[in-house]
This record gives sequence, C-alpha cells and structure tokens, in this order.
Amino acid sequence: MKIKCSMWGWLWGILAFCGLLAGCTAVSDAPVQKNPNITILAASSLTDVFSELGHAFVKAQGGGIDLAFSFAGSSNLAVQLQEGAVADIFASANEAQMMTAVSANRIQPDSIQTFATNQLALIVPAGNPANITSLADLARPEVQLILAAPGVPVRDYSDLVLQTLDADTQSQIYANLVSEGQNVRQIVAQVALGEADAGMVYRTDVASELAENVALIPFPEAQNVVALYPIALVTDAPQPALAQQFIDFTLSAEGQAILAEWGFGPAPSK
Repeated sequence: MKIKCSMWGWLWGILAFCGLLAGCTAVSDAPVQKNPNITILAASSLTDVFSELGHAFVKAQGGGIDLAFSFAGSSNLAVQLQEGAVADIFASANEAQMMTAVSANRIQPDSIQTFATNQLALIVPAGNPANITSLADLARPEVQLILAAPGVPVRDYSDLVLQTLDADTQSQIYANLVSEGQNVRQIVAQVALGEADAGMVYRTDVASELAENVALIPFPEAQNVVALYPIALVTDAPQPALAQQFIDFTLSAEGQAILAEWGFGPAPSK
C-alpha cells in the first residue's frame, strides 16, 4: 500500500501541526492560579495556638488559602510595621505595642479587637534545683533570674507583678537578673537549658514543646495581672477582606475554643 501526499496536503499538515504546537504553547504559558495569601504578624506567645487556629481557619474556608505567620516579640513586630513591613494582620501581646503601630499609621484603629487574655507564671528548670516556691524567693542572693527585655510586653507585665512586693525585695530581684530575653520563647528555652534558676513568662508558654524541661510555679491571683491580646488589620493590608475573616474566626466560638485549649482566657465582654 502506498501513501500519497500531495504538496498541498503536506503543507496543510505542516500548518495544522504548527497550529497544534502554538495551542500547546499558549496553554503552558497561561499564568498559574495562586491561592490568596494572608500575612500575620503575631506575638511569639501565640506561636502554637495560632498555628492551630490557622489550620482550622483554612479548613473552615474550604481550603484554597495560604497563611504566612511571622512570630516574634510584639515590640519587634511593631518596629517592623513602623519600617514598612507588608502584612495583613498584627496580633500583639499588649495594647502598648498595638498603639505604637497605630501611631505610625500602620494599623486601622477601628479594626482593633481584644481576642484573648493571659496571665503570668514563674518557670524553673525541671526538678526546681533552686527550690523556688514564691515571688519572694527570687530575691535570694544566689538566685539567677531571666526576664524579658524592657519594652517587650511580658516584661511590662512582669514589672507590674513585681510591684506587688516591697521596694527592697524588688531591688534585690532586679539585681539577680542574669539575662533579658527578646521574647517568651527565648526565656523558656534558656530556663529549660538551666541557664537560670527562674524566669517569668505567660502561663500558656508552659504548654509549648519548648517547655518539656521546665516546671510551672504559680503565684497568688492577687499578685498576678491580666494580659490583653489585641488583633487588628494593617492599614495597607493586601487582603483586607480575607484578613478580617481570620480576625472574626479568632473571635468565633470555634476560635475561642482553640484558644482555651492552649490555656488562653476568653476575650473580654464588650
């Protein structure tokens, strides 16, 4: 059997083949559809709970959303916003750092809501080698203490806690400082390594994996403080509508239940 191809048939075949290639090229050059992305700047004490909240939020939305978290000390995050960091949401461990970002015109003031509360606690290395049982024990001459650096929210709260003691005791406690951490996760890690006899962090930090080698030493409610956690939209958020949905989710019954599982208190009643 012979196959005959006329010149015209051959030319039409070439043209058809080229058209097919062009069509394939057009398809391959089409832009790949990307999921919308939300960038969330959050206090380091929120690392574990926000990771779980993020998974739950994406599931509730039916998928198709990417979340990018940046966890650090709230004061560091406020500085990042002042310097122009691109983000959709800021979740702070206190109101002062949120107001710092507001003053820099990086936060939408009417979007600020308090979504959780926390309290402080002492942590000691496993086995409590210095036998710390109270705040007053931090004043003993041989005790080595770690607090957060000035300006970090947990340091502000720690100072308020220590103000419940007399002036001489406070003075001795501050004299026992051997290190100042930039965030609570750093303090937990240092105490777990035995670099100090005690540190002051949030109660919720003891739930993290970093806290496996530390023990919690609670102190009386009368000496404690309530830490407020505000969350808000960044002024020039790339995804404001979707970001607001995440904020709403943290305040929803499901979001509040997840926060409670990690030891956070409920958002204050309006």
